[in-house]
Amino acid sequence: MEKDFVIEKTSSTMAPIELLLLADPSREMIEQYLSKSSVFLASSKGKTKGIIVLYPIEESILEIKNLAVVPSFQKRGLGKNLILFAENFAKANGYTKLRICTGNTSFHQLALYQKLGFQKKDKIPNFFLAQYPEPIFENGMQCKDLIVMEKELK
Repeated sequence: MEKDFVIEKTSSTMAPIELLLLADPSREMIEQYLSKSSVFLASSKGKTKGIIVLYPIEESILEIKNLAVVPSFQKRGLGKNLILFAENFAKANGYTKLRICTGNTSFHQLALYQKLGFQKKDKIPNFFLAQYPEPIFENGMQCKDLIVMEKELK
């Protein structure tokens, strides 16, 4: 992975929607959380390579609402580095848990989150069927359930 990337806070109004849509295909859902979130861009050589959106759930829990890396830059460790950045941000701001949610068909993401110490907290059956107007397919299957994962921060 390129080592010369930087992660910087940006305004929610400056967040590149096309990048956010890679992780969440609903513009309406994105608009519900974006303005209440802290948004950080990861860039390399002046070009945006990734984004992470952090949303306060309650006083002790910070949620990663959106995490996306441009396709040509995926599988190089940037997603992992963005999650580690989120952990440090959460700790520095007094949170004791970091949460991330994903679909039941997001096998690569589920494996990464578990490797980084997240544990399954909950499953919301048929979340994607109820909340998204268009079906979502991933890894050859329809995504139906939301998997909620959390990590205790020490």
